[in-house]
Amino acid sequence: MNKPLSEFLNHIQVERNYSLKTVDSYRRDIEKFYRFLNAQDALASEVDSLLIRNFLSTELANNVGKRSLKRRMSALRHYYNFMVTKNYVKTNPFLISSSPKAQVKLPKVLYLEQVELLLKMNSERTDELAIRDQAIIELLYASGIRAAELVSLTLQDIDFKQRIIRVLGKGRKERMVPISRTAKAALENYMKNLRPTLLSKNSDYKDASFFFLNDKGKGLTTRGLEFILKNIEKKTGDYIDLHPHLLRHTFATHLLENGADLRVIQELLGHASLSTTQIYTHVTQEAMKAQYDLAFPRTKKKMNR
Repeated sequence: MNKPLSEFLNHIQVERNYSLKTVDSYRRDIEKFYRFLNAQDALASEVDSLLIRNFLSTELANNVGKRSLKRRMSALRHYYNFMVTKNYVKTNPFLISSSPKAQVKLPKVLYLEQVELLLKMNSERTDELAIRDQAIIELLYASGIRAAELVSLTLQDIDFKQRIIRVLGKGRKERMVPISRTAKAALENYMKNLRPTLLSKNSDYKDASFFFLNDKGKGLTTRGLEFILKNIEKKTGDYIDLHPHLLRHTFATHLLENGADLRVIQELLGHASLSTTQIYTHVTQEAMKAQYDLAFPRTKKKMNR
């Protein structure tokens, strides 16, 4: 790995607080571009709009999807901005190069009845970790926080009296997010009746400040959280492809469907741009159309010409 790339990856992980998964994604996208440059016998400092167009054409010819290309262009734009600040290159050619337009893929969301059924079925579990898992589901749905944000929560981040959590999001940007009364009750139940037992299994008390712990009393990882959610499906028999972003999307969609302002949702989710939040307006429109098609009696009738 070359020096600029190594410095950049360290920058986004340490200074910008990007998750390891995101850092690895950036690394793979940028290394792919470097392999293209090597094949073209070109240097990073020689990149221009023509080389970028050739790169995009090559990727499309290799059946790389437009969404993947859009992500790679974003990573390279970010990387070249960094290299300009460090004087590795003079300009960022990606600022004037557009990404191929990707088809909008609407996020999957759950109906309220599905969320309530999931919580009901999980509450009927009798194993020790059910209390923690209930708190996790309640919090993900009630706050819309990301996986990395949940596992990094500490005891000090939760204000039970005010029903507010302090979340450290992307770029180490802090935001305050309210939670529901049922989420508060589930968190308090876990904190009082299970967390001390889990913590006692951790002999050196490392990670003791983290709110959510695994079965060995250590702080959770994002991969560990995904494993927990898959186990919840197995233990409840409710297979809905449960993952943190499913509940995040559901949280945002349900807020919008019940009249919440889009900018409020943007702030709650920690989106830097309102355009990112606007995807949920498409989701609710699709849901509305589906309900219309089911309910309106003439929708399925063929019209006689």
